[in-house]
Amino acid sequence: MTYARLRSTFAVLLIILMTGCGTLPNGHRWGEDVSFGSWERIKTAAWNSATDPETWIPVAGALLLSIGDLDEDLSDWAIRETPVFGSISSAEDASDDLRTLLAATAVISTLATPSGPEPGGWLAAKFKGAVVGGSAVGISGSVTSNLKSATDRERPLKKTSDNSFPSLHATEAYSYATLTSRNIDSLALSPTTRKVLRISAKTLAAGTAWARVEAGKHYPTDVLAGAAIGHFLTAVIHDSFMGLDEAVQLDVQVSRKEGAMLSFSWPL
Repeated sequence: MTYARLRSTFAVLLIILMTGCGTLPNGHRWGEDVSFGSWERIKTAAWNSATDPETWIPVAGALLLSIGDLDEDLSDWAIRETPVFGSISSAEDASDDLRTLLAATAVISTLATPSGPEPGGWLAAKFKGAVVGGSAVGISGSVTSNLKSATDRERPLKKTSDNSFPSLHATEAYSYATLTSRNIDSLALSPTTRKVLRISAKTLAAGTAWARVEAGKHYPTDVLAGAAIGHFLTAVIHDSFMGLDEAVQLDVQVSRKEGAMLSFSWPL
């Protein structure tokens, strides 16, 4: 699938999801249960995010590419061949466009989450949820920017620039993609549709990251580190403060007269 077709398909799919007038299975609005979070919840979110393949696989890839000259060799090949985007200028434009598209999908999926039919409650819940999401993106970007200043790594193509590591484009792209995936989890969708949308978001994020390599703006390790930072911090902040991960309670009741009854309930 071409970049333009993928962008159009994913945008249409997310626009279709803009229904956010219902509620979550527990009867609450999305965003209603935002809180500062307990230390235990934060520790659990951090552990889950650290052990998530979307965090440790990019880290492992960056460590592998740091062996010898693999990082530089792959960067030189990508700049020379531009196998995906065709030219350095096209790759640079694509990285900006894809990042912008991912930001839009994060906003649209936020609007699509079920926050109730009443305008006042809907707006208040959306605002609280949006603050969490915006904070996740902002903190992820701030961490990456500070690391850029601390590492002073020169860019592959423009040796005069010393802010190559990590990639801010990759950090923001994966932060938006993670928010979109989390929002999709709150929508009443079939497993197949949910999976397709998640894969689409991650594909756009990967395209953003690789475009920075072909554009000569970053080494592969730069974008892998940015991807890990974006996903890890966004997942930790979202899962710590949104209050959406309450466990489903399974209750089985047995009666001699009426037989067995299976029921599901969510903590209120």
